[in-house]
Amino acid sequence: MPIRTASARWSGNLTDGSGTIKTGKGGYEGNYSFKSRFEEGEGTNPEELIGAAHAGCFSMAFSKALSDEGFTPNSVETTAKVHMDKTDAGFSVTRIELDTVGDVPNVDAGTFQKVAEAAKEGCPISRLLSPGAEITLRATLS
Repeated sequence: MPIRTASARWSGNLTDGSGTIKTGKGGYEGNYSFKSRFEEGEGTNPEELIGAAHAGCFSMAFSKALSDEGFTPNSVETTAKVHMDKTDAGFSVTRIELDTVGDVPNVDAGTFQKVAEAAKEGCPISRLLSPGAEITLRATLS
C-alpha cells in the first residue's frame, strides 16, 4: 500500500500566526489560523480535515459493505461533526458524529442499519480514532 502524505507550515506565534495545510498529491491546499481553529474565522483546521477523512473513509467502507451484501448504492453521503473540548489533558477530540444518508435500492431499514454499524466499526479511520473519541452514527435511507 502507498504511504499517504500531507504537510503544514505555520508562521508566527499561536494566536496571531497563520499557516497552510496541503495534501501530498495536491488535491487540497488551504489556509488555517488560530481563529479558524478555535473561533469562527476563515480557513480550515485540523479537526475539519479529520472530519473530511472520516466521512470519506466511512462512505467508502459503507458502500463496499452494502455491495458485499448484494445492495449496490446509488450514493452514500456522510457528514462528520468533530467535537473538540478542553479536558484535563488539554484540548482533545472527544466525539465524532457521523450522519450518513444512503440511496440504496431494495435494502430494508434493518439491514441498512446493521451494515452501517459494521462499516463504522470496520472503517480504518474509525478504528484509528475510536480509542480516544466516541463515534456515533445516524444512518438514514433516502
